[in-house]
Amino acid sequence: MKPGKVYLIGAGPGDPGLLTIKGRDCLALADVVIYDYLANPVLLGYMRPDAERIYVGKSRGKHSVPQDEINQLLVDKATAGLNVARLKGGDPYVFGRGGEEATYLHRNQIPFEVVPGVTAGFAAAAYAGIPLTHRDITTSLALLTGHERPERKLSSLDWQKLATGLGTLIFYMGMTNLKMISEKLIEHGRPVETPVAIIQWATLPRQRTLTGRLDQIADQVASAGIKPPAVIIIGEVVRYREELRWYDNLPLFGRRFLLTRPYAQAAGMVALLQAQGAETICIPTIEIAEPTDWSDCDQALARLSDYAGLILTSANGVEAFFGRLSSRNLDLRALAGVEIIAVGPKTARVIEKYGLKPDLIPQDFRAEGVVEELLASGVSGKHYLYPRTEIARSLIPDRLNAAGAQVDAPVVYRTIAPQGKQEMIRHLLEAGELDAICFSSSSTFDNLQAMFGDELAKLKKATDFFSIGPLTSKTIRKHGFEVALEPAKSTLDDLVTAMVEYYKNCEA
Repeated sequence: MKPGKVYLIGAGPGDPGLLTIKGRDCLALADVVIYDYLANPVLLGYMRPDAERIYVGKSRGKHSVPQDEINQLLVDKATAGLNVARLKGGDPYVFGRGGEEATYLHRNQIPFEVVPGVTAGFAAAAYAGIPLTHRDITTSLALLTGHERPERKLSSLDWQKLATGLGTLIFYMGMTNLKMISEKLIEHGRPVETPVAIIQWATLPRQRTLTGRLDQIADQVASAGIKPPAVIIIGEVVRYREELRWYDNLPLFGRRFLLTRPYAQAAGMVALLQAQGAETICIPTIEIAEPTDWSDCDQALARLSDYAGLILTSANGVEAFFGRLSSRNLDLRALAGVEIIAVGPKTARVIEKYGLKPDLIPQDFRAEGVVEELLASGVSGKHYLYPRTEIARSLIPDRLNAAGAQVDAPVVYRTIAPQGKQEMIRHLLEAGELDAICFSSSSTFDNLQAMFGDELAKLKKATDFFSIGPLTSKTIRKHGFEVALEPAKSTLDDLVTAMVEYYKNCEA
């Protein structure tokens, strides 16, 4: 059997946006993804759904899988004819043991390719506002590991050259030996007032940056309780941080939010929040399921030409409707002459994905807005198709039918509670690690309430509840909880903008 190929992929330092396009593409074609502790698990979203995932991560003091076993695992999977993505934090060839893995693959005649990644030292400096080189300060830098094999002691380094011959020093995995590193550099001529930056969890919203003098930094780190993973940057360039810092000045930096929809559906909001510096966690409290009976929908699809308008009020409804349309061997031609009505811009964007532009998007992005604008244009004697979720309100058919229209409202999808998510959410709430939970529909809250019942009030603690709009807010309040934030318009953009203003006012 012809062996598969192994891709040694640098996952970057943590921010999923720093994965290269080539790395993303290699993940998408892999049959197996073998990933590390420092590789952001969000990147696994680029995998094929049927691909196998294997975690071999290491954390300080704990080795999940020994390196020799990882090497053999790569060979075994490739020998079985599978394409393997080996996802490693940072860059595979910068303190990532990628060279060891590549050597083992070569010796076993397994084809491989190396996909470089953004190494942690470079990214940490950029996100902390530190230029590693500057023509007014230094044009040299060195990358070093502060944690080598036991037989290769740090004391064997040429400390004289490091102290006086190089401008900027970047130590990886050096937190345990920080005091010794500082003392050695001072002993060999580095000035005690040399600035140092310690950057923990670089490029992530939990990033912490501590600066100080070379002779004091170890004590400062101990007092601040900063632990690995962290990068140490030593040199005069650190002085630029106060002028050039940008990441930890973002308005939602350091905030942590739980999104209650599946990642694929929440990706737009994830991107908006991360652009403002927030950390997002997606743990869905709903899953989308097919209706128990398609007969009403199929009957409507058989007579599409009878309808004056198609009313679509959610992205899920759009996906379900067009999916069923295709499964019945129909295409867009079946909608010729039918007015397409979208409840809001998000739903409109999903409709446009199928090659149609909505004829109507109301100013008020709710069912009320749809009804208001249709009534204003006249609906008497018209026939409308309204594909809906099982728990949708009856407002649209009730009000349009009362005005002389005829509305068919077949169920095209259901929302159900996912299994196995309760303990993940419980941990976050009990640990007090969430600033807020964002609810994008009534069902996302209903299912959370069903998970915990009366216990939710105790678990909530200081976590705020943010709502996408009035209907969701009404559901939250019905259960006795306060809504800390609701945007003026029920869109993700407006919700994120409102969140920025909310925390700005909290800090004022």
